Amino acid sequence: MPKPFPNIRVMRDIKAREGFAGAEIARRAYLYVARNQALPAQVRYQAQLQLNTFDRYTRPTSVVNRCTETGRGRGVISEFGLCRYQFRLKARAGELPGVKKASW
Repeated sequence: MPKPFPNIRVMRDIKAREGFAGAEIARRAYLYVARNQALPAQVRYQAQLQLNTFDRYTRPTSVVNRCTETGRGRGVISEFGLCRYQFRLKARAGELPGVKKASW
């Protein structure tokens, strides 16, 4: 069965991951400067202004684990990127390498 087009939630999660990865170093540097009490207030203020100019998808909290098949945000098995229901379906169909049903 061909894979359907990606869910909009999955596309948003991919965009958030790429945005965070691209701006992580600069964002951490500005955070360090903004929170450093030893620096003058004007320098810390400028660093805070620079932090405010970043896109919303550069925040680490915008990255959410989602199922790559359905876009579901709960019950996601991170190693496979699937929710538990999709994981079960794919495991039973033998589409996941190294995964098999437990025997009694």
